[in-house]
Formats: sequence, structure tokens, C-alpha cells
Amino acid sequence: MPARSSKAKKPRNSGVRAHETLHLPLCGNLPRCYMARMSTNTSTPLDHIRNFSIVAHIDHGKSTLADRLIQSTGGLADREMSEQVLDNMDIERERGITIKAQTVRLHYKAKDGETYVLNLIDTPGHVDFAYEVSRSLSACEGSLLVVDASQGVEAQTLANVYQAIDNNHELVTVLNKIDLPAAEPDRIKEQIEEVIGIDASDAVLISAKTGLGIPDVLEAIVQRLPAPKSEGGEKAPLKALLVDSWYDTYLGVMVLVRVIEGRISKGQTIRMMGTDAKYTIERVGVLTPKMVAMDSLGPGEIGFITASIKEVADTRVGDTITEDKRPTAKALPGFKPAQPVVFCGLFPVDAADFEDLRSAMGKLRLNDASFSFEMESSAALGFGFRCGFLGLLHLEIIQERLEREFDLDLIATAPSVVYKLFMTDGSERELHNPADMPDVVKISEIHEPWIRATILTPDDYLGGILKLCQDRRGIQIELTYVGTRAMLTYDLPLNEVVFDFYDRLKSISKGYASFDYQITDHKEGNLVKMSILVNGEPVDALSMMVHRMAAEKRGREMCEKLKELIPKHMFKIPIQAAIGGNVIARETISALRKDVTAKCYGGDATRKRKLLEKQKAGKKRMRQFGKVEIPQEAFIAALKMGDE
Repeated sequence: MPARSSKAKKPRNSGVRAHETLHLPLCGNLPRCYMARMSTNTSTPLDHIRNFSIVAHIDHGKSTLADRLIQSTGGLADREMSEQVLDNMDIERERGITIKAQTVRLHYKAKDGETYVLNLIDTPGHVDFAYEVSRSLSACEGSLLVVDASQGVEAQTLANVYQAIDNNHELVTVLNKIDLPAAEPDRIKEQIEEVIGIDASDAVLISAKTGLGIPDVLEAIVQRLPAPKSEGGEKAPLKALLVDSWYDTYLGVMVLVRVIEGRISKGQTIRMMGTDAKYTIERVGVLTPKMVAMDSLGPGEIGFITASIKEVADTRVGDTITEDKRPTAKALPGFKPAQPVVFCGLFPVDAADFEDLRSAMGKLRLNDASFSFEMESSAALGFGFRCGFLGLLHLEIIQERLEREFDLDLIATAPSVVYKLFMTDGSERELHNPADMPDVVKISEIHEPWIRATILTPDDYLGGILKLCQDRRGIQIELTYVGTRAMLTYDLPLNEVVFDFYDRLKSISKGYASFDYQITDHKEGNLVKMSILVNGEPVDALSMMVHRMAAEKRGREMCEKLKELIPKHMFKIPIQAAIGGNVIARETISALRKDVTAKCYGGDATRKRKLLEKQKAGKKRMRQFGKVEIPQEAFIAALKMGDE
């Protein structure tokens, strides 16, 4: 690692999301003018409301289209606009992805002379956030399906459009980037009809970057998407869907809700049906995307509430909100707590930063209920935390935010998935950390999570991708063609995907393949715990679960890598990969050797032999008591071995 700078650290960020500061420049910095005021008790008629989301593959122009819709309806003035106005975090802007779902309420005067309220929910596209996407989609009646007119249908397009169809959405197809020389709208329309199976003859042709065709999109939303329905109306007991929540430094947890029936008002006592928690509402409002206060929200409307809620973990996405005194009879379907699927250890490079890391994780947890952590210690890396994530992208995002916003240097251990252990005594337990694996004689079966993966690739790279999937124990389900591109469906063990699958896929296909997956179930696997021993001592941070057939190859690679990285000592250092008591791979780092016979000029050979024997005995004793110092660089390089 490069030497740490001796100068003072730059001031730490407070760790709050940019959610909390987006509107501040628009109304000053004081809490009293934190929200604009639009006191109204009148609800918008249901037939004048359109709730919709935008579904698309990464980089197909979803956030740019949202910008143009906000701009053309006057949601923000030109001076207040910025690129990807709904992507608030620096990481979102740099990577060109949406991490957190956003919502905005727009007023649009249509060609028929009526003014409509359009509620747009800009959802993440990545599979890690699939549950959040499903709840956002269930708050809407329709979707804009955005497809790049030059690239066509991609893997995430398929995954998200099927979720929209499962939620009975009406779809409006939008072909973006038609101003590019490579755009082929007619071919892409045929592809959409062939692959997805929906009529694309009336697709709206636009360029979100230049603003071409945006009025046609707004008219299509009003004319072709259905208005929300409410069986009980505003007289019925309150029933609202909790779509999202985030932490605000002034107002506490802000909860985004979609009212299904009844009315949600300031001063009302509400109850979360999933957690059975009760709160009194302090504020009700909408995002335009500036905060605008309201007195109440009626059926079909989407807005936010605050109720002195301290932690985002208390407001679970997908929960049903009802009135405490007059509750609704039945909760909305589809609610489930967020379950981490990938675990890894995060340790500070400098042990003195441990308390700072604890504080930083606490602040991030305020905003992200799906991120979990608990303290753990490692003999090699010291004190740190075992963290749970929704997937690999989620892991990357959290690690990058900790390093960037809180100025921390971190080591992440190899990511691991959750295994189910069936014990010989009939009990069942979950294994998050391979170092905690119980004695194998007590285990009857080990089950690992499997995924159903969809890969779209140009035909040229098909052979390499098929071999990659076979090497990763994949089971081919389907292989079909979409024009010149192949669509592969594979069942794969998640354990093989989290290590380096995505990097290898992009490398083989030169970046042209797109990949999407969903977790299906757990299957029994011939899995073993592979330990790495340095000088006979197991290094817990490098323990991993591997398939028995791949264990020898993985163990040999790890030993060879560590041999390059660990510096020589005064004694021989054996590096071994072992399964239980069986060593499956070994490398030896030779000793640094001092020439003890240098001072002998001539004389009897027994004198030299005596000195060499004495040195040999000393090295033997040193090896017994000597301690091998493994540098931090060795850990970082060994754990990133799959990235090469």
C-alpha cells in the first residue's frame, strides 16, 4: 500500500445522501424554509392522475428522459436543472446508473385542454435492487419501455419488462437515441415484437438528449396509460403502499407512499402492518422534485410523509400503512423483508480507524435498510465487520461510499454467499462466513443458492461464453437467436458468479454481452471449506467455500499468488491449501540465507560443516517460534485474484 499521508485528513462527509440537500439551494439553508407550501385539501380526480415508471437497460437513457420530462413540464426552472437531476449521488452520475428509486410529481396540460398530474418513479435497473423495483412498479399502472434505437433489447430490459407485465402494467414503447447515425428504429421494433412479444408498431421515437419527441411521450402517457382505480375511494379505511424511505438530517426518515384507498393526513396516527409500529404524521407533501407541503393525499396520489421515525430499518419497503383507529382489513400482497445474499468482511487498513468505520457504517445504515453489518475479528486483519449486501453491485457501492465519503482505507475479504447447512442432528443453520464452518462430521448436507441467468451476446463470442458457463458448473436451459445475437439461459451456482464471473464475461465478449440474473432456489452441492495455511497457521481471512472438483485448481492459484506476495524471512515458509487435514496444494518460500562460511579461509572442511549445522539448527528453531508477517498488500492482491 502507498504510505499514508502525514498531513491532516480532509474533513469527513456527514454521510447523508444527496437526497437531503438537493432542494436546499432552492429555498435557503434554514429548516423553516425547508419546504414550499401548497396547502390544499382537494384531491386530484382519479381520471386526471397517471402513475408510471420507466424501465430500461443501463445507459439506454432512462434518467435523461426523466430530465426532459421534468424540464418540459416546468418541474424545475432551467437554472435549477442539471444532468441526471434524479441521480443525486456522485457514484450514480459517474457510473451512469440509478441506485436509489426517485419520484417526481409533474403537472402537464394536454392537447385536450385538461391538466393532468403525472407521478414518475425513476427505478434502478440493476438486478441487485429487483425487490425495490418490484415495489415501485406495484405503485404504478403503466410503464415507459425505453430501448436504445442503436443497441436494441438487452438483458436488463427483459428482466424489468417482465416484472412490469407481472404487475399488469400497460406499456408504452419508446425508442431513444434516434438521432445517432447507428440508429435502426425499424429493426429494433421488430426485435421488441420478436423477443418481448409486445406490439411496437406505435412506438414513440425520441432523442432524450436533444428533446426531440418529448411532447409525443407526454401525450402517450396521458392517452395510452390507464388512470389509477380505487374500490373504496377516500371514504374507505386508509390503505397505502410504502414505496421507499430515506433519511433526512432535518426531518428524520421520509417515507414515500402511494395511497390506494382512504386519505392520509397531517396529525393522523398510522400503523405499519408488517412491523406493527405506530407513528403520528407530522408532514405530508409531494416532490416536484422540490419538496412541496400538502395537507393530505387521496386515492391514487404519490407523496411523502414524516413522522419522527428515527431509522430507515423501521420503514420496510413494500409494507402496508393503515390508520391505527380504523385499520384496513387486509394488507397489500408482495411484502417481504430485504434479504442479503452476498456477505464479505470489511476491515480498516489502519486499526486506529476502527471506530471511524463503525460510525460510518451506522450513518450509511440510516439510509439503506438492506445493508446489514456485525462486528467480527480476524487473526490476520484485526477488528472489522461482517457485512451483508443485496449483490455485488451493492457491495461495490457501499465500499466506495465508505472510502469516498468517510475517507477510509478498507480491505474487503472474498465475497461469500449464504449456505444452508443440514446437520446430522436434524437441525438447519445458515453459514455466512466460511471461517465459521462447523466440523464436517456434524454436517449431513450443504445447500448453495442457484440463479437463473440470461445472457445476450453477439454470435462471435458465443463459444467463449458457453465454455465460461460450463466451467462454472452451469446447466444450459435455452439457447435462442434474436437476429445476429444469441440469448442464453443458464442455471448457475451463485458462488461461482460472485467471484469473478461478470469480469470474465465482459472480457470474453469485449464488453458487448449483457447479463441479468435472479435467485431461484438452494440445491445440494459437493462443497468443501478450503483453508490457506502459512507456516502451518490457518489464515482465516483467506478461507473460502469451493466445489470439490475445483478446489485443487483454486488452491494452487492461491498458493502461487501468495508465494509472490509474501516477502522472504530468515526461515523457509510453507504455504498450503488444505481441505480438513488433507493438503491439496503447496508452495515454499525459500529462506534468506546468510553465508556463515565466508570468514573461513582454508582449513579443515569439518569447520565449515560445523558452522552450517549450527545455522541449520537455528533456522529449525526459528521456524518453530518465528512469526510470518503477511503484508496488507498480499491480502488485497490475493483477495482480488479473480479480477485479473
